[in-house]
Amino acid sequence: MSTISTLKQPASFPAHLTQTSIGKKILAAVTGLIAFGYVVGHMLGNLQIFIGQDQLNTYAEALHSVGPLLWVVRIFLLAAFVIHIWLGIQLKLENWAARPIAYKNETTQQASLASRTMIWTGLIVLAFVIYHLLHFTVHSTDPRFADLTDSLGRMDVYSMVILGFSNYWISIFYLIAVGLLCYHLTHGVASIFQSLGLNNPKWQKRLDVLAWIAAIVLFAGFASVPVAVMLKCVTLPGGGM
Repeated sequence: MSTISTLKQPASFPAHLTQTSIGKKILAAVTGLIAFGYVVGHMLGNLQIFIGQDQLNTYAEALHSVGPLLWVVRIFLLAAFVIHIWLGIQLKLENWAARPIAYKNETTQQASLASRTMIWTGLIVLAFVIYHLLHFTVHSTDPRFADLTDSLGRMDVYSMVILGFSNYWISIFYLIAVGLLCYHLTHGVASIFQSLGLNNPKWQKRLDVLAWIAAIVLFAGFASVPVAVMLKCVTLPGGGM
């Protein structure tokens, strides 16, 4: 009997990405980069509320004008986010299983709090994203959103955001989730470069600083909307609430 047929064949390229730690880290980095790009774009879209109702509703109408393609993009982004969290959990479990007990304290001291809590912050943010989609996209948590239109007959996203964030509990939950997301990014941004082999010790501190700057800017941008609504700096058309 030939021994050639009994040799283990190398994994195919897609399988290699999900069956090895290096492959999982690369895929986690790529999906993390996709999610980061979406977060930046989403923040820029949200900030248009400060320009006014017409601007935000025009922006929202432009997105919805692409039809089913918008849902394709949404599903792709959500899938990237879920895959990123799933791979993060797998890598963390593998790390726990492989870590010698004798070096547990030493490893924990070297790792930052952000890196040690990546699983938990990621899961909380995922739960928030699901609720956020149900709230502002599917409109299943607030019946007032279903028939909101502006004077031009467009979906009134401007009023929707104000009505949504006028609920203090929702705003607080949003601020906590965004805070955890940005804290997650303080480690995640730098680890993306490391997983893709684009990092070196000389650049590590600079990347860490850039990650913190990005996280602070993103948090300030996202937080400004609910804070402005709660402080009544942004109100419904006509000044109502």
